[in-house]
Amino acid sequence: QVQLVESGGGLVQPGGSLRLSCAASGSSLSVHAMGWYRQAPGKQRELVAFITSGGTKNYADSVKGRFTISRDNAKNTVYLQMNSLKPEDTAVYYCNRYIVPFGSWGQGTQVTVSS
Repeated sequence: QVQLVESGGGLVQPGGSLRLSCAASGSSLSVHAMGWYRQAPGKQRELVAFITSGGTKNYADSVKGRFTISRDNAKNTVYLQMNSLKPEDTAVYYCNRYIVPFGSWGQGTQVTVSS
């Protein structure tokens, strides 16, 4: 069973940057398209970005040009570089397989953008 552990969140001022990591154990992520998702208080979880096994990337319009998803298959880790952060990016961020998530989600990592 895949276990996903997200890290790298924190409190940052508007315009700041954070780099999130998602480390997996129990299975190799290399054959899967992986996504970063987020859930803000009172809202549904939404897809932020995904990266295919071949490295093709896609982003939600709200983060395009500011966020970059990447993967290191040797480390079995997926990353999300977030620049020019806005208050509306405040949410708990999760990673999981794209389209058909693995059965279990990690605990997520809190990102708070505030002055």
